[in-house]
Amino acid sequence: MSDRTDGSRGSLLAVSDLHVGMTDNRPILESLRPGSDEDWLIVAGDVAERMADVEWALRLLADRFARVVWTPGNHELWTPERDPVRLRGQERYEHLVEMCRGLGVATPEDPYPLWPGPEGPVAVAPLFLLYDYSFRAPGTTTKEESLAYARRTGVVCTDEYLLHPDPYPTRDAWCRARVAETERRLAAHDPEVPLVLVGHWPLVREPMDVLWYPEFAQWCGTELTADWHRRFNVAAMVYGHLHIPRTTWYDGVRFEEVSVGYPREWRKRGHPRGLLRRILPYDAEGGDGQGSVSGGPAR
Repeated sequence: MSDRTDGSRGSLLAVSDLHVGMTDNRPILESLRPGSDEDWLIVAGDVAERMADVEWALRLLADRFARVVWTPGNHELWTPERDPVRLRGQERYEHLVEMCRGLGVATPEDPYPLWPGPEGPVAVAPLFLLYDYSFRAPGTTTKEESLAYARRTGVVCTDEYLLHPDPYPTRDAWCRARVAETERRLAAHDPEVPLVLVGHWPLVREPMDVLWYPEFAQWCGTELTADWHRRFNVAAMVYGHLHIPRTTWYDGVRFEEVSVGYPREWRKRGHPRGLLRRILPYDAEGGDGQGSVSGGPAR
């Protein structure tokens, strides 16, 4: 392993949407290695669906990187028929959190770990927020109209069948509870310490403007977080879910979509930004390419 060449040691790296339940994605996971013994790794959700696969992947990464920070995607929260762990909703999430703690992996329920950057510490804040259907399909004004539009077009997220909100009555009710608790924690954070916000779903709607299927946006976040990157001292926001790896800027804040995606996607576009994105220290010379635009209903 090699040290960085700019005088500092270690980088804050990120990846998401590893989907190691797919055979062709497992070698990708196995290939991920740090560049130095001090490298941290953010894993922004969608590791796998089966609990055993999630544990295998995070254990491997935790053994290689100095620190791993994880937040769940929708796939970890599914209760698929082929998973012997039959937990649903909040209980499934809590089981994932305890599993991560046993591996030494930081979760949204833990204190924000401080990455020792060359310009001072940066808090890495994993956020579990879900979505509330407020990113509605074109021409619709209510959740019900938006879902009906999606069903007519055949673009319906698998969450509708496998992501159970128990004990909350709906996924959007669970989202609102998560947003309220997360907002409270962020407001209590020392504003002098910059934040890297890490969520599976982006904080703002703009990244969905490039989706091939705009009706899929309703499963991609909530309007309740639209100003968080401005309200708080945010150095960068890291997310996945869209399978559109790229760098964008909103109100002067850098947003990094860091997903690997499905084999059919990465075979087509390759990995033009690399498998691991360096979040900090930020290298502006590395470019802010927009990546390949894609996006389908099988999320």
